[in-house]
Amino acid sequence: MADERLEAYRTELTGYCYRMLGSGFEAEDAVQETLVRAWRAFARYDGSRGSVRTWLYRIATNVCLDMLRSAQRRSLAVDLRPFGTLLPAEHWVYPMADERVLAAEELAVRRETVRLAFVAALQHLPARQRAVLILRDVLCWSAEEVAGLLGTSTAAANSALQRARATLRAHPPAPGDPWRPEDAGQRELLERYCTAFERHDVAGLVALLHEDATMTMPPFAWLLRGRAAIRAALEDPQASCAGARLRPVRANGSAAFWQTRPGAGGAHELFALVVLDVVGEEITGITTYLEPERLRPLFSTPAADVGGLEPPARASVVS
Repeated sequence: MADERLEAYRTELTGYCYRMLGSGFEAEDAVQETLVRAWRAFARYDGSRGSVRTWLYRIATNVCLDMLRSAQRRSLAVDLRPFGTLLPAEHWVYPMADERVLAAEELAVRRETVRLAFVAALQHLPARQRAVLILRDVLCWSAEEVAGLLGTSTAAANSALQRARATLRAHPPAPGDPWRPEDAGQRELLERYCTAFERHDVAGLVALLHEDATMTMPPFAWLLRGRAAIRAALEDPQASCAGARLRPVRANGSAAFWQTRPGAGGAHELFALVVLDVVGEEITGITTYLEPERLRPLFSTPAADVGGLEPPARASVVS
């Protein structure tokens, strides 16, 4: 019974820990540790002192704060210098499957708060301020609730929130529209992107980009900015994506795809996870994560739908 009551909070706790830590792997570790601690202490849980949800968030916050004490700030490639270097995993904000961090009823209203750019912006905040801002501005807790969770005064919680908001204003996330499957304009844009990509139509791809669009490829601190630079990279014969395919996946509240490439014998092999930033009718950012096998455990997409098959027919971006 205790297991069932605690497990019901796994998705929202993972979303909270992911925003705190910037890594799906660390978020899942933090949630597992939270649930183990709660299970061990459940017999001593006193419901008169607060709900199970509040109790779990208190444990999760303490776990995250412990993990962040010696952690380096995670970033996206657009925030890193020097460019061109290969950086270890702890430097990066990693993508995360929507279904791991957003409950079904949250999908529409909270996609913005798991965008890569927003999660990266949160990493500029000191850990306790980060917790306060997420609890107040994302999860809509009251100042009194946050103060109780952190063991501080309401005035101190409000002060931390104001400082956190000021820091975010100084380091705002890059603009982007959350992926909305019901939006016909977004669907059309992404269908055109997929068609151009799979035809290796560089001119067609570049035409969909904002003039200051960026392209990055973690784990390399590598950045291209602007249509001309991206076009040159796409036209480089040694970096050709000819024959590649895209398979839609839900990640970070954004348009995202598994990218496969032809391998031995014509079967497709997993190459990357691609996350797009979209504003209006233009693509403003392309982030291509080059460690797909590392990332695949964070997604429920069956392996047969991603790689190791005959060249797949292009899937609709609506899926």
